[in-house]
Amino acid sequence: MKTKWLYLSLVLVLLSVTVLSGCSSGSDKKTITFWTPLTGDDGAYMDQLVKDYNATNPEFKVKHVITADMYTKISTVLNSGKGVPDLAIIHADRVPGFVKQGVLEPIGGAIAAQPEIKEENYLPQAWATGNIDGTQYTVPLDIHSNTMYYNKDLLKKYNAESFLDDDVVTIDEMLSLQGKLEDGDYVVNDALLGWVILAQVQNLGGDIQENGKPAVNTPVMRQAFEEVKKIADAGLMTPFGEDGYLMFQSGNVLFSTDGTWSSTAHAAVEGLNFGVTNIYSPTPDKFTNRASSHLFAMLKNEDRSDEKEAGIGAFLEFIRTNSLEWAKAGQIVASKQVIESPEYQQYMQSFFTSNEKETQSLYIYTYEYYPYIAEAVDTYCADIVRGNVDLDDTLQTMQKFVEDKIAESTTGSAS
Repeated sequence: MKTKWLYLSLVLVLLSVTVLSGCSSGSDKKTITFWTPLTGDDGAYMDQLVKDYNATNPEFKVKHVITADMYTKISTVLNSGKGVPDLAIIHADRVPGFVKQGVLEPIGGAIAAQPEIKEENYLPQAWATGNIDGTQYTVPLDIHSNTMYYNKDLLKKYNAESFLDDDVVTIDEMLSLQGKLEDGDYVVNDALLGWVILAQVQNLGGDIQENGKPAVNTPVMRQAFEEVKKIADAGLMTPFGEDGYLMFQSGNVLFSTDGTWSSTAHAAVEGLNFGVTNIYSPTPDKFTNRASSHLFAMLKNEDRSDEKEAGIGAFLEFIRTNSLEWAKAGQIVASKQVIESPEYQQYMQSFFTSNEKETQSLYIYTYEYYPYIAEAVDTYCADIVRGNVDLDDTLQTMQKFVEDKIAESTTGSAS
């Protein structure tokens, strides 16, 4: 008798587990799991977009999952084949490598029923970053760019307002202020200095690759560093080791080379009278704002149904038409419908889509090994610009750094 009751109890437990797992599975089948690396305020704005979409009562609701170490987790779930999200936001520089590794699904199936999700309805370079050999793998959310904020009061104080007449502040114009600043004031900080260096490479007509090989130890990279180093050598750049970003907010720096997303933080500083312009350049004839893009992508996932892909398409179409909320995060929205609206013009970053020349200045590196080159530049740029290390020796070190990283990644892929 006791054995019989134990048997019946076990059957009931198994039935309960089956029913519960069935409910869970059914719920998952009607939910789009959406991973992003959007921490801080960015995550909050995306949360609101998702909330707004779910409030439309779509067939497939979206669950937004934020994680700072998303790329590490992506690698883990792809290797195991379990827990792969239905949709993710990835950065533009990840696309070539992910496609080569075979971990991205083409986005065409998801957007097939959405005729307005097409190239002409998005900023061109944002759309193009997701196109590899004629196949579209992503739909863009934004472009986020290096930019240069200026302190209006300091420009007036030092009679430098004319620097902005052509929207290009040159290095020579900055150097003209040598010996004219009060103690504690500086012309420019070193915020996102690596991004600034990579912008100069483009301004000088160069690139970071030659015939598919990384090109770091090159004459144009050397010249890019030399041009920026002139500012530091003249004592016009914020001191090494100091927080130049905060010094700008404190009113002691004319120009801050941080990001479009920083506009909200600067606006919160009481008494900071500031505007926005392009990253400085060696020449008034060419200016570049080094940029990246947040892109919607689908990782390889055999459990994702065709119906769910269609649900993803519906969500992306909602984002295309309703992403004014994303502008609040200081991002340059990729949807032309949004950036051409009167409401978008109130946001400072609308400066970068105000005309064709500005839009073209937003340069996104799409070289497969760009992440390694950016890491090398970011690691060594401050010491090079401040003269703490030998330029030629360090360029050699940087070239080897990148080549070693590529060798490690190739060996890892082969294994």
